Amino acid sequence: MNTKVIVFDMDGVLVDIESSWQFVHKRFNVNNTDNLKEFLNHIISYDEFMEKDIALWRRVNIETLKNILSEVPLMKGAELAVTQLRKEGYKTAIISAGISILAERIQQELRIDHIYANKIIAHKNGILTGKGEEVVNLLNKIAVLRELASKEHMTLLNCAVIGDTIFDVPVFKAAGFSIAFNTNNEQVREAADVVVEGKDLKDILPYFIR
Repeated sequence: MNTKVIVFDMDGVLVDIESSWQFVHKRFNVNNTDNLKEFLNHIISYDEFMEKDIALWRRVNIETLKNILSEVPLMKGAELAVTQLRKEGYKTAIISAGISILAERIQQELRIDHIYANKIIAHKNGILTGKGEEVVNLLNKIAVLRELASKEHMTLLNCAVIGDTIFDVPVFKAAGFSIAFNTNNEQVREAADVVVEGKDLKDILPYFIR
C-alpha cells in the first residue's frame, strides 16, 4: 500500500450525523424526500436538487446556517485520528456532497489539507440567494477524487478513501485502499478493502500506522 493522501467523507465519518443537509432540514422542520427522489431518478440535475433543498429554508441569513452547523458534533476519535495521520506525513482531504460551511469548520478544527463540499451562496447582506455551487455531485465523487490526485501529483492508487454510504462505492473501487466506516449497507461493506465497525475513528489508525 502506497498511500499518500487519506480522503474522508464528512457526514457519518468525520462528524456524527448522517447528513449536514438533513441536519439543517430538521432544524427548519422541512422534508426534502421528493427532491432527493427526483435527483436519484435523473429528473433534475444536482444543481436543481440543491436549489430545491435551499428553497425549503426560505429567506435565511447564512449566519443562521453557520450557527446551526456549529452544533454538529465531531465523530469520536476524529481529532486523534487526523492528528496522528498528519504526524505520520499523510495529507488529508474531505470529499463530501455535504455543506461547505461545515466542511470549512472541520478543516479548521482538524487542520485538514483539502476540502471539497457544496457551497451555499448568499447576497452581500447575508441572505441566501437560493442558489448553491456544485463542487461534489453525490453521484460523481470520483471526478473530485481525480481532481485531488492531480493537484497532489499522484495517482488514485495513492489515495485511501474512508466512507459510509452507497455513494462512496465508486471511489472505493477507484482508490488504492478503502475503509467502510460504521455502515450497515452490505454493498458498501463488500466494496471496501476493510470494514471498521462502531463509531470511533481512531480504529482506522492501525491500517495506516504500523
